[in-house]
Amino acid sequence: MSKIKVAVVGCGSISKHRHIPEYASNANVELVAFVDPIIERAEHYAQLHGGKAYSNYTDMLKAEKVDAVSVCTPNYLHAEISIAAANAGAHVLVEKPMATTAAESEAMIEAAKKNGVFLMVGHNQRLMPPHVKAKEILETGKLGKVLTFRTSFGHPGPEGWSIDGRESWFFRKEEAIMGAMGDLGVHKSDLIRWLLDDEVAQVAAFVGTLHKEGTDVDDNATCLLRMKSGATGSLVASWTYYKGQDNSTVVWCENGVIKIDTDPNDQVIVELRNGTVERYKVGQVATNEKQTSSGVISEFVTSILDNKPPRISGEEGYQALKVILAAFESEATGKIINL
Repeated sequence: MSKIKVAVVGCGSISKHRHIPEYASNANVELVAFVDPIIERAEHYAQLHGGKAYSNYTDMLKAEKVDAVSVCTPNYLHAEISIAAANAGAHVLVEKPMATTAAESEAMIEAAKKNGVFLMVGHNQRLMPPHVKAKEILETGKLGKVLTFRTSFGHPGPEGWSIDGRESWFFRKEEAIMGAMGDLGVHKSDLIRWLLDDEVAQVAAFVGTLHKEGTDVDDNATCLLRMKSGATGSLVASWTYYKGQDNSTVVWCENGVIKIDTDPNDQVIVELRNGTVERYKVGQVATNEKQTSSGVISEFVTSILDNKPPRISGEEGYQALKVILAAFESEATGKIINL
């Protein structure tokens, strides 16, 4: 089969560190177009990898016949660009959060269906080796029923990661719509649903801006979740973990506990009530400082090659987003939100 022709829309940090290098190293892919309103950024990658540079996605979609598009833009553009790419007959990989509203998500899913293309969301936490191992252990049933959990994702904020630093779109509400919850919290709502093979039934949350000055996007959120199974737990997203960033998950079950990414040496630890302790070294969860392959690009490319719907589908991304939207609703109303 000829190579999959890919366009990358948005040439910021997620493209620089994940999408572009992972496509470039994939033998089944040809990078044919790069899009960024700051045209020099697109030109830089076109010179490095071949293909053409464009300053807007509409010109690119008119000029190029691409097989797939990566949408790596500010959040408010995710739906618009994904729908346009699907309408142009391209498979779509969209960064998280997939959209900013339920209506946008539904329109994206519908556009992909109507055009017979795949829609995948870049929820890389499912693909990280410690999470894959933890799910495998939970599925054996030896830990028994899941009772409670905590999952968190916190770091010092996007200013240290974004190509634009403190001037980044992440801090402009009209472009980001949501802050730490859209950046980090949605990763964890996707992870906990997948890990426990369970859906969130109820959400109560405190979401606010505690410390990032000059912005009105949320920099912290603490959420209480009740799953359909009855298991309860907490989900935390923070941009103010200035020391000791955290990407850990702990699940307490009737027969013991499983700890993920809580130890510097062993990424998964199982402690059973009978005194048995199992420790697994399976590789790190990727961080902004320690970039490892996200697995997302190869997963997307494989789904296209095999003509199989991606496991991290638009529908899955929508379920994760619903939890985040419910958290904002809980903060606004002071109520527990039923999903």
